[in-house]
Amino acid sequence: MPKIEPFEKHSDRYDEWFEKNRDIYHAELETVRHLIPLPPAEGLEVGVGSGKFAVPLGIKIGVEPSDKMAVKAEKQGIRVFRHVAEELPFPDSRFDFVLMVTTICFVDDIVKSFQEAFRVLKPGGCIIVGFVDKESDLGKRYSTDRHKNVFYRDATFFSAQEVCKHLTDTGFRDLSSRQTLIPGEEQGMILDGFGKGAFVVIKGVK
Repeated sequence: MPKIEPFEKHSDRYDEWFEKNRDIYHAELETVRHLIPLPPAEGLEVGVGSGKFAVPLGIKIGVEPSDKMAVKAEKQGIRVFRHVAEELPFPDSRFDFVLMVTTICFVDDIVKSFQEAFRVLKPGGCIIVGFVDKESDLGKRYSTDRHKNVFYRDATFFSAQEVCKHLTDTGFRDLSSRQTLIPGEEQGMILDGFGKGAFVVIKGVK
């Protein structure tokens, strides 16, 4: 079962986080933007939520199992399909890229989710996965205090190494990565690779 209960009950609180943490949000957004293909590439966001990443990144199609979140995204012009990451309602080789931002924390099966993304991508298309690295200080804090957070209570956190392995096992190649939210560095700094930043974005090519 998709972990949608907190998003159904607390969708407004979810959006409020982005308002209260604008600097963090924009750092994450810009890190994702570094790896997103340029227009006219057509993308799909899996776990589109209320559209916080899809809208500024120009993504017009999303998948979202939470009805409350999907309605918010639809009001911003996104066509939302109420499905889960493990069962995407699209034909093979449909999209130029697939974006997942923090989605992997809430899926039932990360491997099946990556396999489905691989299936709907065109040859040469790419997946872009943004997440909080469980090996970072922030990731460790989220894991330790998960019972205090309505959204992360039932989440599963992954390390960058684990995500890379799942991607390569699925068939993705030419992995590249960016990181931000780096302790001791200027807010918004983006570096190549992973291992320093709490928020990591990994791109893999089909």
